[in-house]
Amino acid sequence: MLAGQSQKELFVNEAFALLDALVHPVVESEAASPPARPRDGECWIVSSQAAGEWAAKSGQVAYFETGQWAFAQPVEGLAVYDRAARQFAFFDGAWLRAPQVSEPAGGSTVDVEARDAIGKIVTALRTSGILPQV
Repeated sequence: MLAGQSQKELFVNEAFALLDALVHPVVESEAASPPARPRDGECWIVSSQAAGEWAAKSGQVAYFETGQWAFAQPVEGLAVYDRAARQFAFFDGAWLRAPQVSEPAGGSTVDVEARDAIGKIVTALRTSGILPQV
């Protein structure tokens, strides 16, 4: 802010809204158009098929604040938690998510200890949000 700057509170409030959306971001999901009744503070990833009010905003994080949508262009390395998918999404030029991984089953030789260890690793990755919940 500058001394004598008009409407300083608007710039400060806009900065706080952006911080709120991006410091520990949680998105509802990924969508092509805004939800019918968004709540203040709601964030979404704008999908590649963006339309309507979100047209030309593909890949950006849309956040709803004080009755209007604002958008933030993600930078490489940004991670957001996707509530609907129950996992993290990472931005690396595009939004990336870990694929669903099946726990080991079957095989000609069953190694109980190895299967147990791999199962615990898969559980830990799901719990941490790296892999989606089943």
